[in-house]
Amino acid sequence: MNTKSSAEVQLEQELVEWIEQDSLYQVILSSPKSKNEELTAKKIIVRPVQLKQGLYYQFESYYANKVLHENVSPADTAEKLMQLMINQYKQTNIKQKHCQLHILTNKKGQLTIKRKEVEHVKEIAPRTHNRQKHRLLEEGKPIAFLVELGIMTADGKVHAKKQDKFKQINRFLEMVEDVVDALPNDRTIKIIDFGCGKSYLTFALYHYLTIERNRSVDIIGLDLKQDVIAFCNSLAQKLQYDQLKFIVGDIADFNELSEADMVVTLHACDTATDAAISKAVTWGAAVIMSVPCCQHELFPQVKSELLAPLLTQGLLKERFSALATDGMRGQLLEVIGYKVQMLEFIDPEHTPKNLMIRAVRPKALTFNQSKWEQYHAFKSLIGVEHTLEKLLDEELLKNR
Repeated sequence: MNTKSSAEVQLEQELVEWIEQDSLYQVILSSPKSKNEELTAKKIIVRPVQLKQGLYYQFESYYANKVLHENVSPADTAEKLMQLMINQYKQTNIKQKHCQLHILTNKKGQLTIKRKEVEHVKEIAPRTHNRQKHRLLEEGKPIAFLVELGIMTADGKVHAKKQDKFKQINRFLEMVEDVVDALPNDRTIKIIDFGCGKSYLTFALYHYLTIERNRSVDIIGLDLKQDVIAFCNSLAQKLQYDQLKFIVGDIADFNELSEADMVVTLHACDTATDAAISKAVTWGAAVIMSVPCCQHELFPQVKSELLAPLLTQGLLKERFSALATDGMRGQLLEVIGYKVQMLEFIDPEHTPKNLMIRAVRPKALTFNQSKWEQYHAFKSLIGVEHTLEKLLDEELLKNR
């Protein structure tokens, strides 16, 4: 019979106390020990939920193709959490009223607990089944960077004219949350945001990873505009975001890093997106999130009698060229071995530049020959050359 360690006993006692005090706000279990995605959820989020019978804790389990819900009584929640933590998941993040815990579990079930005491943790109110859509950043409680950027008032109300920007920030963070487990959890996460601009999303990313997920990060924002960079550095200092800095520079010429865990590039114009993706691959980035813009490169090149109904009309040719550009970018990343998704970033009602290429690197890259053949067949069909293929030439050869 296994004897509980002192760390386990103390943690379970704390969980019981927090549940009794209604001060356990959220638990996220991730990085499952089992690779069987059918039997083990890739992530479980635990939150308080208000039912007719009273307060329960809802275990929301995310599988490959489904999401299951189980409502557990407060009396059984601590024990269930401990079993999951020790036996099934390598990583647990706990958000409580006065502290946040980041817990790593080794193969033997031993816990390493990193505790961060905080003055204010955002309370997640018990939800009902007829609730509004949950957002990672909720309106009603002030968030410092949103207040400073003029999105929220000092009491946490989102300005009417900034509702779309608030939704965009939340949408971006939802996309990050989906792939956060691909980032390293045993060291500082290195991130660069190319073409950061006023950096709404850069500040949001820093807040989410450090405050919401209790992770250590080192983030660089890069942009060509000196006045914007000066403003962002000043704001980072004011917010005491010590591991966030902004520098003036061009994506193509940036050589200050030799590796990065995550590369973000939003609305980098034309082939600047290719330069950013190429650097991300060369640095071995675990996550790439790119929203391309102004895809001009293929428009003058595209020629195909088979596609004449599309290409003889300028507007259709422009849209086709943009889609072809991004499709080829995604295909090249898949050729190298990345897992790629094309996502709608924000409502197309607000901007047509709303496609995000999200790529996640597996532990080992495997050259995909069939994707490579598909890429060349498509390239031949429309008669084009693509900048990203040229920039990734060494990577393509290395991984073949």
